[in-house]
Amino acid sequence: MDNTTRYERLRERYMNGDLERRSFLGLLGAAGLAYGVQTPFAKFAHAANVSEVRFDGWGGVVSEALRENAFEPFEKETGIEVVDGTFGGGDEYLSRVKASQPGEYNIAHLSGVFDYARYHNLGLTTTLNEDNIPNLQYVIPKLVDVFRNVTDGKLSCVPYDYGTTGLAYNRKHVSDEEMKEKGARILIDENLEGKIGGWGDWRTRIWYAALQTGQDPNNATDMEAIWDAIRTHRDLALKYWGSGAELMSLLAEEEIYVTEGWSGRIYALQEQGHDIGYMDPPNGYGWQECMFVIKGSPMEACEELLNFMLEPQTAIAVAEGQNYPPALDPNKVDLGDKIPKLPAFDPTGKLDGLTFADPAYWNGNEGEWSKKFGRIQKGY
Repeated sequence: MDNTTRYERLRERYMNGDLERRSFLGLLGAAGLAYGVQTPFAKFAHAANVSEVRFDGWGGVVSEALRENAFEPFEKETGIEVVDGTFGGGDEYLSRVKASQPGEYNIAHLSGVFDYARYHNLGLTTTLNEDNIPNLQYVIPKLVDVFRNVTDGKLSCVPYDYGTTGLAYNRKHVSDEEMKEKGARILIDENLEGKIGGWGDWRTRIWYAALQTGQDPNNATDMEAIWDAIRTHRDLALKYWGSGAELMSLLAEEEIYVTEGWSGRIYALQEQGHDIGYMDPPNGYGWQECMFVIKGSPMEACEELLNFMLEPQTAIAVAEGQNYPPALDPNKVDLGDKIPKLPAFDPTGKLDGLTFADPAYWNGNEGEWSKKFGRIQKGY
C-alpha cells in the first residue's frame, strides 16, 4: 500500500468516527516518521503531546471574537485546549509575566512595538520557526518588518491587527463641526467638565497632551506643557477608564460625552445604534497588535495556533468580530465587505496614514514618565 492510500484510508476512518482525533494524529505522525515523510499532519502529531496553550488578551468583544472564531475551531481541529486569560493593561500583564515561572504564560496579545521591545530587552522573546507559520505570507510587510528590526531579523510574534486610539464623542452633545474645530483640545474643554473621559494609560495621556500643546508625540520638546495639559484633563474628567468594556459603558450610558477611545470599540457602539462619532486627529495614535510567544512556551503548539489564527478565513472572522482591521495585506487577500468600512483601515496596505509610537523614544522615557504620570493621576 502506498503512503497516499494509507493516509487517505486513515483519514476516511477518522471522518467516519472510527478513530479518535488523538489516535488519528498519532497514526499519521508514526506513519510519516516510519517512512521518513513529513506529512501534512505531522505538526499536529508532535503538538498532540501538548494538552493546552495559554493565551492572554484584552477581554471583552476582542476575547469573544478570538474565542468564537479562532480558539474553538482550533481546539476542535487539534485537540489542544486554549486557556483564556485577560488583562486591563500592558504594564500590569508584564508584571505578572516577570513574576511567573517559565512556561506559565504562552501567548500574549501585545499592543505596540514598544511592548515587543520591552519583552525582548527583558530576555522574554523566542524565535519562531516561520516554516511552521506559512500564513505569515499574507501579512502586511510593514507590520512584520518593524518587529524584525527589534530582534535582529527574527520573530517572536506574528502581527495580527491594527487600529487607532482616536476621539470618540456623543453627537447629541458634541457636533462633528466642533470636533473638527477643536480636535484633541476637546478633551480639555472647560464647557464639558465632568463629561470627559480618558484611558488611565501614561502613554496615551502623554500622546494626547502632546497634541493638545501642538507637539510631535514622538519628539516632544516641552514636557512641562504636557504635564500641565495632563493635569487639566485630570481635573475636568469624570474618571479614567481602565478597559474597553468600561469605555463602551461610559459612552453608552452617556456618563461621558467625549474621550479618546479604541477604534474597534467605538465601531461596536455604532453597530449597537449609539450615535457616537469617531475622529482621528492629525498625528493621532496608531497602533498595531501582535500575538507574542513568551520564552518557555511549547513552540510547535504555539506556532500551530498562530498559523491557524493567520489563516485568512479565521483572521477575517476575528477582525469582523472585534472590529479591528486584520494584519492581512489587502493586496493579497480579499477582506470582504465589512473590514474596509472599519475605522483606521488602510486599503493600500502601506499604513502611511497612521502615526505609530517610536519604541526607542517611548521605552527610553518609560521609567521617568510613567512615575510622573502616576503622581499626577493621584492628584500631585
